[in-house]
Amino acid sequence: MRQVMYIGSSPCDEPCAQVGQPHYARRAQIECRALIGQLRRELGLEPEHAVLSVAACPHEFGVYYEVVCHYRDTDGPAMKYAYDCEGCCPDRWDEVARNEIATRLEAEGICS
Repeated sequence: MRQVMYIGSSPCDEPCAQVGQPHYARRAQIECRALIGQLRRELGLEPEHAVLSVAACPHEFGVYYEVVCHYRDTDGPAMKYAYDCEGCCPDRWDEVARNEIATRLEAEGICS
């Protein structure tokens, strides 16, 4: 059966986009994409039956964005990957992610 593991929107020791702030949706999506890239650099590409993506999650204060891993719970490597993403989510951005975020924010005219 297909399952969804919620990973987060950024490393836990980093400031992140906040719902209600100017340009929240775009900032959050940029940060989530950077987190997906960093997870792939640290854990490798997703195995068959696992997919990292950005999910729009409705909330009483509006929509927030988070990285999720869709995986098949009958596939051992896919399930392990999802749990590794959640359990080994980085504490800090790596240099590649930091540069990616700054470049994308600048390209879109969003102050960092």
